[in-house]
Amino acid sequence: MMTHCYTTLERPVLGLLASACLALAPCAISAAEPAGDSHFLDLRRMPDAAAAITETGSVDLQLGADGHWQGGDIDVLTVVKADGLHVELSAPNAAVKKLHLRWKGAIDPAWKCLGDVWERGYGDLQWGALDGGRSMPWYFLASDGKMTNGYGVMTGPAALCSWKADAAGISLWADVRCGGMGVKLGKRRLAACTVTCRPGKAGESPFAAAQALCRQMCPKPRLPAQPVYGFNDFYGFFGYNTAEIFMRDSTAVIGLAANLKNRPIALIDAGWQVENGENSCSGPAVSWARTSSRFGSSLEKLVKHIRALDARPGIWYRPLAAVPHQPPQWRLSRDTKFLDPSVPEVLKQVSADCAHFRSLGFKLIKHDFSTFDIAGRWGIQLDDHSLFSDGWAFADRSRTTAEVILDLYRAMREGAGDDVLIIGCNTMSHLSAGLFELQRAGDDNGKEWSRTLADGVNCLAFRAPQNGTFYVVDADCMGITPGAGQPWEKNRQWLDLLARSGTSMFASLTTPDLGADQQQAIRAAFAIASEPQPLGEPLDWMQTRTPARWRLMGKEVQFNW
Repeated sequence: MMTHCYTTLERPVLGLLASACLALAPCAISAAEPAGDSHFLDLRRMPDAAAAITETGSVDLQLGADGHWQGGDIDVLTVVKADGLHVELSAPNAAVKKLHLRWKGAIDPAWKCLGDVWERGYGDLQWGALDGGRSMPWYFLASDGKMTNGYGVMTGPAALCSWKADAAGISLWADVRCGGMGVKLGKRRLAACTVTCRPGKAGESPFAAAQALCRQMCPKPRLPAQPVYGFNDFYGFFGYNTAEIFMRDSTAVIGLAANLKNRPIALIDAGWQVENGENSCSGPAVSWARTSSRFGSSLEKLVKHIRALDARPGIWYRPLAAVPHQPPQWRLSRDTKFLDPSVPEVLKQVSADCAHFRSLGFKLIKHDFSTFDIAGRWGIQLDDHSLFSDGWAFADRSRTTAEVILDLYRAMREGAGDDVLIIGCNTMSHLSAGLFELQRAGDDNGKEWSRTLADGVNCLAFRAPQNGTFYVVDADCMGITPGAGQPWEKNRQWLDLLARSGTSMFASLTTPDLGADQQQAIRAAFAIASEPQPLGEPLDWMQTRTPARWRLMGKEVQFNW
């Protein structure tokens, strides 16, 4: 195999695994299955124990007939079907917060595991050793380097699901709260989630096993018809751009994709909207129908400009930022600056906003901030104990947070129609799959190379298995910010990795920073990214959080991060 090498690898400090903060891997054989060599604990059977946590305490559930776990008026039904173990909840009178299912089995601490994160990664994704205290959202993989098993829930669940494991077994925690309070289902039966798992295969790499598990969890991903790449204006000005500068810079960068059959996106990121706050991407918007004074009176002029470049127009959007005229009953009780997506009128407005962008000719909507606006905290601050602060609820107490978020995403999908792509940014990964075509893998790269390494390289490597199985992974831009600490010799490698990774690729910079070397590199990257490429595979991802060895387009490449 041919190897391209930038320089001798210098292992970054960030890539050193800290065994004290790593998650577990089940390797043992369930008592319910015969002995074998796969060390696979099959969860597609009745759990060994179940409990419900309500607003008044914990209720141990007892297994009765036909898979019903009961305690008081709480009934949890666990039924094995072709696609996994279906978990349903009925609680006519109790306000239920969480369900806990437990499968017993001895765990071998020699195995390594990889869990996912709730929304974007923050440089925190890694393979690691047994830690029964670590929460692993949505799914996890367990590997000894030769065989890799996978455990998770099917995408689109009605509960926020996470996993824990220790030396004695595996636990599923299904958070069914309504905001920060127990859900009140009344007479409704909740289809909370479907548990699935996959035994590893001999000779299969951990990366291939991860892809296979993701494919199994999401049987109907929504994918773009062609590769997505192009220009984004955010890292030039961090939300303080102008229409004139956007037109100047987009003309220069899109010009580097001349004669490419698959035309690029030109994305207007945060800062175009009229708003109350000083910061153009964090303050509530005044109107999604008008532009700020820096961008003129409307978006039509910018759409016309982008089309003249033979590019596809894209727009940034923060759907839950409330505007002054919206009534109090539309507002989120936790923070009235934001809208409550459990309110039907709010969903109608969100759908109408997306339909408006579509009517203007936009072909991509970047949906941002909704997890933060609902939770009041970033993904790295979300854990199984404090996903959402206590003491508040959505207006509709009968629906779980996962259901409310899914309804929000579906409203966007309905308004955008079938011909507009949606990028989920700061959105729940397992709830986005099947509804959005693209998903941001990590937090903003920022101005420093250390953030690009953590929030770019780390998140691309460890969420790459979701590419083409859940959606197309967007690992954020190759950004050049004026006066920032992004050395070109590093940034150029990041651009090369993005272009050849088989994921989406955006360049974000201003014309004064576009030198001849940058132009040549971006032109070459666009030519590669515009065509379908095999998915890049991190080869040293089990040893470091920032993989430097990759298999890209059939060749082994080593980067010098």
